[in-house]
Amino acid sequence: MSAFVVAYFPHLCLAFGGLLVLCLSMARSVPAGFYPATAALFAALPGLWAVAGPQGGSPIACFYAGLLSVIALATIALLARYAERRGFAGDALYGLLLWSALGMLLLADADDWIMLAVGLELASLCLYALIAARLDDNLGTEAALKYFLPGAMALAVLLFGMALIYAASGSMEIAASLAAPGPLTAAGLALVLVGVGFKLSLAPVHLWTPDVYQGAPAPVAAFLSSGSKAAAAAALLHVCSEVSPEARELLWPALAVGAGLTMAVGNLGAVAQASVKRLLAYSSIAQMGYILMAAMAVNDGGGEAALFYLAAFALMDLAAFGAVGALSAQIGDRDDIAAYRGLGYVHPWRAGVLAIGLASLAGLPPTAGFVGKFLVFGAALSAGYVGLAAFGIITAVVGVFYALRLLAALYMRESLIAHPAAVYAAGPAGTLALGVMAAGLVGLGLFPQTLLGAIAALFGGA
Repeated sequence: MSAFVVAYFPHLCLAFGGLLVLCLSMARSVPAGFYPATAALFAALPGLWAVAGPQGGSPIACFYAGLLSVIALATIALLARYAERRGFAGDALYGLLLWSALGMLLLADADDWIMLAVGLELASLCLYALIAARLDDNLGTEAALKYFLPGAMALAVLLFGMALIYAASGSMEIAASLAAPGPLTAAGLALVLVGVGFKLSLAPVHLWTPDVYQGAPAPVAAFLSSGSKAAAAAALLHVCSEVSPEARELLWPALAVGAGLTMAVGNLGAVAQASVKRLLAYSSIAQMGYILMAAMAVNDGGGEAALFYLAAFALMDLAAFGAVGALSAQIGDRDDIAAYRGLGYVHPWRAGVLAIGLASLAGLPPTAGFVGKFLVFGAALSAGYVGLAAFGIITAVVGVFYALRLLAALYMRESLIAHPAAVYAAGPAGTLALGVMAAGLVGLGLFPQTLLGAIAALFGGA
């Protein structure tokens, strides 16, 4: 097997798997369960490749291939019964999901600007369609449009920034081009960070997030939040690690303001929400503020903290949005916080997964979110961002408030009759995925050293 095939095995698996799922629709009498089973098989291959640690694959590429494989597998498991019972399961759903994962993987391990732009757009185009997958749902169509229009503008800004960097450096490689000092490079980099910041929902380019998350089917919102954010954060970490000292002096004060604003807007915005999906959307905005803070300290130990937090964040949002889908009936998703009252007694298993996801998002021990926040704030303090870290800790306390608000609703008895608790079965795969997510959040909270050791090995540590 050639070195090229070995190095790009995950990308080839996702591309071929998406094509195969779409081609299956041309065959007659394909059982409905064959699409998610085939998609799951090809989604698992990048993870197996990462575990094998092949020659020719960089450690960072292995990390993101493994992470995106877990995210895609969990999404397929959560989506299979959900989409079947709501009448929008089919080849396009799973084919687009695999191709979107391919775009995310290209974005995460891109070494040049062209590949970064291709990966970003491939992932985004498939997500637009996935958000509107439920054709009889006007809210989903509206959400896809609200994501597409500003997304196209953000892509234009990103491409213009890349053009400025290329004009200043004459290179399309990210590391070589950012090493060239000068105001043109700094201006281009600022525009690139705006484009990537849109995908990460960084304030003030975050306004699309609550509407899109609310309109998307819950498992698709989980995929959008975990996979898309992880890939965009990977690109942000890569860019920030290659920035020249001159550009850093110009741009880092603006990034510090952006990180503080994102943490404040996300956590304060979530407090006022009566919709669970909008609450989770604002929470995800706040989490990206923590990631941006770690990215600013990427060369001072923030990289390891950011990678751990990305893995924890993926588990948190998959668990939270997955539980929302599993606690919903046929028409739409259970979205009003009042409609969650008492579900902890009627559906203790699904409500328990949601509770663990919320506790982790709030940073409560013993969960992965607590360890992740501890690492991120520690990295920021070590890099000298004392004021920003202190502000982040204050906003994190606000995050505890709205998480406890929803947790309290789950375990209230008195309003259960007013909000019928009938839900659809999540199916064996969905139930297994929810269990793995919950166990992962608690496991990483109790034994973080397993993942931290693997991440340290990526950076040449122990």
